[in-house]
Amino acid sequence: MTEPRLNFVSCPDTDGGHRMAYWEWGDPGNPHVVVCSHGLSRQGRDFDVLAGALCRQVRVVCPDVVGRGRSDWLKDPMGYQIPLYAGDMLALLVQLRPVTLDWVGTSMGGLIGMVLAGQPDLQLPAPMRRLVLNDVGPAIQWQALQRIGQYFGSGPRFESLQQAADALWADSRSFGPHTPAQWLALSAPMVRPVAGDLSGALTLHYDPAIAVPFRALTQEAAAQGEAVMWTLYDGIHAQTLLLRGAESDLLSTETAQAMTQRGPKARLVQFAGVGHAPTLVAPDQVEAVASFLLG
Repeated sequence: MTEPRLNFVSCPDTDGGHRMAYWEWGDPGNPHVVVCSHGLSRQGRDFDVLAGALCRQVRVVCPDVVGRGRSDWLKDPMGYQIPLYAGDMLALLVQLRPVTLDWVGTSMGGLIGMVLAGQPDLQLPAPMRRLVLNDVGPAIQWQALQRIGQYFGSGPRFESLQQAADALWADSRSFGPHTPAQWLALSAPMVRPVAGDLSGALTLHYDPAIAVPFRALTQEAAAQGEAVMWTLYDGIHAQTLLLRGAESDLLSTETAQAMTQRGPKARLVQFAGVGHAPTLVAPDQVEAVASFLLG
C-alpha cells in the first residue's frame, strides 16, 4: 500500500498555539479534498484502507485531532472539546484550499463535521459537498458514553504490539469482525514508545488528559448539547450519508430514522454484525463510502 505524507498545520489556542498533524494521500495538487476525521480515542491512520481506495481520484486528508497521534498535546486539558477541534479543522482547510470538499467523520469526527457543515454563515474555503456520518448523530445514547468512559483516558503499558492489540480488541469488539492482520494494522498506530523506557514498552498514542472534559460531562449537559447538535444538523445542505452499525449502542435506531426525515435527510446504510463503530475496513463499508463520494 502507498504510504501517506505526514504534514502539520499551526492552530491557535489561548496558550500560544499548537500543531495538528495530518496524513495526506494522493496528488497534493488535487482540488477535490476528502477529509476523514476519527473518533474520540483514535487517530488519522484509522482511514488507511479507505484512503487507499479513494486516493487515485481525490486527495484524502486524515488529521490526528490535537492530543492524538503525531499532534501536539494541549496545555489546558479543558480545550479538548468539539469547539477547539472544529477551529483546528478550519485552520487545516485554509491550508489545504480545496475547491471541492467532502467529509467523512467517525463518531467524534462526525460531530466535528456537523459543526462545520451545519453553519451556513461559516466561511469555509469551499462549501461542503458531501458528508458521511459514521455511526453518530445529534443524539448520543448516555449509556454508550458511560461505557466508553470505563476505559478511555487510561495510560496502560504494553510489552509488545501484539499485547497492545489484544488489549485494544477487548475494548473494541463492537467494531465487528476483523481478521488478525486487519486488527494488528489498525492497532499499530494506536501505540507509542513509553518515554524514557529503553525496554521497548508501549503505551497508547494519546494524551491521557483528553479524558478530563469527557469525564466532566453530565447527563444534563449532554442533553443541552443534543439540542444544539440537532439545530446544526438541520442546517446542513451537503448530501449526507449516514452509516450505522446495526448493533450500535451510541446511535439509536430512532435517531438514525429521524436523521433520514429532517435536515439533509440522510441516506441510511446499516451494517449487520457491527456495533459502534464501523471501521471502514471491510469491503462493503469501503464500497458504501466510495460509491457515495465518487459516484
